[in-house]
Amino acid sequence: MVEYVCKECNRIVKGPVCLVCNSTSLTSDWSGYAVIIDPEKSKIGKRLGVKMAGAYALKVR
Repeated sequence: MVEYVCKECNRIVKGPVCLVCNSTSLTSDWSGYAVIIDPEKSKIGKRLGVKMAGAYALKVR
């Protein structure tokens, strides 16, 4: 199964719509994988602009 990433918030999604920002702008062209557990304390989470815990792509093309 191909995992898609939301182009707006970099969240890895399994369906046709992003659950975080409700965007349908998805791509399968991404690299890097980060699981953010506590976005407020995570340096990577802050750099990505993450507000919710979850799995995110580091680079989206």
